[in-house]
Amino acid sequence: MDSDKKKILFADDDPEIREVVRILLESEGYEVVEATNGNEAVSMADSSIDLVILDVMMPGCSGVTACAEIRKNSTVPILFLTAKTQDSDKTVGFSAGGDDYLAKPFSYSELIARVKAMLRRYYVYCGKQTTEDREKLQVKDLQIDTGINEVRKNGTKIALTDLEYRILYLLASNRKKIFTIQNIYESVWNEPYFYNSNNTVMVHIRNLRKKLEDDPQNPKYITNVWGKGYRIE
Repeated sequence: MDSDKKKILFADDDPEIREVVRILLESEGYEVVEATNGNEAVSMADSSIDLVILDVMMPGCSGVTACAEIRKNSTVPILFLTAKTQDSDKTVGFSAGGDDYLAKPFSYSELIARVKAMLRRYYVYCGKQTTEDREKLQVKDLQIDTGINEVRKNGTKIALTDLEYRILYLLASNRKKIFTIQNIYESVWNEPYFYNSNNTVMVHIRNLRKKLEDDPQNPKYITNVWGKGYRIE
């Protein structure tokens, strides 16, 4: 097997959907492993997996619950497939640690484009630069090592997803600059901004604060500038 072939875990309780998505992803050169429910997905999400795709509405252990369990041990990118696209539903999914949503029904080209973008971001996040390119940013007691995309607080490593890291890096490398939610979304997601993107950004920042802050309700790293956006002093 090609050692560079990316491995995707796809969980859906519908065998026909699993077969169609598997054939599509395999035609693009990906290795696909299938789970029939959320519990299987959690047990199969080991370090060999490069991307997880979860159907939200699965009996028993839902995709959202499975995502939260996977996030306890992994920062692998997670894409939700769902017929539920209300902002409240997205908030629940993002709060559980999901990176993105794709609404059903979706086109095959849309799925492949989303998968490629998520894998590209993740491997930039996981990748290493040369020693000459490395930079360390200090924000109070946080140290951001851009050479290995690693964040430590008082010497203790903090596990961030690629999107969380990219938001932190964007703000930390532009100290005192105020970024609107639109600025953050277009810079980090590299996609056109729409109004409903607001919730996406805010939930990711809330997740980031939970990991960084001693008191997330009174953040000392990423602060709000009311009516304008976010910044790091």
